[in-house]
Amino acid sequence: MSKLLVVKAHPLTKEESRSVRALDSFLESYKSANTNDEIEVLDVYNDFIPEIDEELLSGWNALRAGAEFTSLNESQQQKIARFNALTEQFIDSDKVVIANALWNLNVPTRLKAWIDTINVAGKTFKYTEEGPKGLAAGKDVLHIQSNGGVYEGNDFSSQYVKGILNFIGIENVQQLFIEGIDYAPEREEELMNQALTKAADFGKNF
Repeated sequence: MSKLLVVKAHPLTKEESRSVRALDSFLESYKSANTNDEIEVLDVYNDFIPEIDEELLSGWNALRAGAEFTSLNESQQQKIARFNALTEQFIDSDKVVIANALWNLNVPTRLKAWIDTINVAGKTFKYTEEGPKGLAAGKDVLHIQSNGGVYEGNDFSSQYVKGILNFIGIENVQQLFIEGIDYAPEREEELMNQALTKAADFGKNF
C-alpha cells in the first residue's frame, strides 16, 4: 500500500478550473487502479497553510536559542506545529500530485506557502561540505498545471516546482500541462479532452 498526497492548489471547483478537472480525472483513474492505497487531499485554499512571517521566524529563533515550545505565544505554537505537521505529511507520503494554474507566470501564493513547508533544512535536505543534499529521494511526483498559453515546461512556475523537488532529492517528477486554450478557444473541447485522457493514463500507471 502506498500513500498518495494530493495538493489541490486552486480555489475553484472542477466545473470551473481546468487543472482541478484534470486532477479529478487523474484521481478517478488512480482510485480504480490502486484500490488499497491511502489518499490524502490537501486543499491549500481551505486548509491552514502557515506562511513564513514574523511570528514563525521569531518563534523558530526562540526555539533555537533554547526556549521551551510552551513559552511561545498561542499563535506561534499553532503556526509552528502546523508547519511541522505539513512537513511530516509530505515526508510520510510515497507519491505526490500537485495541481495548480499558471497565474502571472508563477505559482499561486498558497502553493508557494506549502512548498516552503517541504523545503526544510535537516528534514528534506541537508547542508554538506559538498553543498546541499536532498533527503526526499524515492518519491514519485506528478505536477498538473493549466496554462492559457503554450510554454512546454519553459515557464517559471513549472520550472520552480520541478526545481524545488529536484533540490530536495526527488528525481521522478512528471508533468502534465493543459495548454493553449486561451490562444485557441475554438479548440477548447479538443485540448481539454486530450489533457483529461493524459491525466487518466497517469492515474492508471502512477
